[in-house]
Amino acid sequence: MKVVVDAFGGDFAPREIVAGAVKALQANEKLELVLVGDKDKITELLQEMVFVSDRLEIVHAPDVITNDESPASAIRTKKTSSIVVAYDYLKNNDDAVALVSAGSTGATLTGAVLKLGRIPKISRPALAPILPTVNDKGVMLLDCGANAECKAENLLHFGIMGNEYMKALGVKNPRIALLNIGTEEEKGSEMIKEAHQLLKDSGLNFIGNIEARDIMRGNCDVVVSDGFAGNIALKTIEGVAEILFGELKDTVKSSFKAKLGGLLLKKSLKQIKNKYDYQKLGGAPLLGVSKIVLKCHGNSKADSVSKTIEQAYQLGKNKLIQKVTEAVAK
Repeated sequence: MKVVVDAFGGDFAPREIVAGAVKALQANEKLELVLVGDKDKITELLQEMVFVSDRLEIVHAPDVITNDESPASAIRTKKTSSIVVAYDYLKNNDDAVALVSAGSTGATLTGAVLKLGRIPKISRPALAPILPTVNDKGVMLLDCGANAECKAENLLHFGIMGNEYMKALGVKNPRIALLNIGTEEEKGSEMIKEAHQLLKDSGLNFIGNIEARDIMRGNCDVVVSDGFAGNIALKTIEGVAEILFGELKDTVKSSFKAKLGGLLLKKSLKQIKNKYDYQKLGGAPLLGVSKIVLKCHGNSKADSVSKTIEQAYQLGKNKLIQKVTEAVAK
């Protein structure tokens, strides 16, 4: 069972991507990896890391799709780019179960749909990161940007896919909630109210509406949203966290007393920072396409890449695609 890695996607590619791949191979003796990118540069990095493995394959791809390019046009024309070659390998090899990339989000999403295709009966794929929660269990938010405009049926499919994903991670009966402007059943647009009824009648463990301020409280396992509202919620959470940690750091440095207090609280503050570090939670899956695709954050370092590769391996081992396909068919 192989995981394909876009070695040249991301702000710190290829060094951090290759380092993350090496770390993942060292941690999991059953894992097989395919690194896609400039073969000479990847080989040079592996020699620096003094690493050789018969579980690692390198596939040459000299080009890269950047964030400045039109995703659809680039996927169609840059056939030797790392992400396109990676998708071609994934599609044409049955023993390849997943793809991991920290590159252009647009190219990763577009390539998944154009190269792999959707799972039968899935109306639209959804990008679905897992966010940290106060109870350390994590919550999946989907969609968070792949679909700016949605129909109620799309949100129902998001709920079904999120339910199967969380079960693959060991959550026995995932609690599904719908992102809305209030918890009352009659709140929201006509589309949201229709989606509420569909989820309520779906047989899922649907617990009703949830407001954005409660996403990270740990009261549910999956939050269903259209991509527009979901992306705003996600970026707001990221921005607030960045500001708060920055303000806290500046405050600790502001005076001798504050520095002394910060020194006493250093261990506790580090624990809080680690708890809400999204890099430690791995990549965001693109649910709804015919093979597993995980999108790392663009500035992912080796630890995050390694975590995402292991995440991809476990999802393949747990037959996520098969389970989502069966759930939607029902």
